[in-house]
Amino acid sequence: MYGPNGFRVVKPGHFVVCAMSGVPVPLEELRYWSVERQEAYASAEFSTRRALEDL
Repeated sequence: MYGPNGFRVVKPGHFVVCAMSGVPVPLEELRYWSVERQEAYASAEFSTRRALEDL
């Protein structure tokens, strides 16, 4: 579960999948996510692209 200041693992695993690219992102490298959409992103670029879709 993605929160505004961090995330909580709700299902055991070592990675999440980027919502934009499908690339696996290791949990220790996860830096970008959307609280509203509950999605993870592999990079700031993917996070920004997704946010711009709402404009």
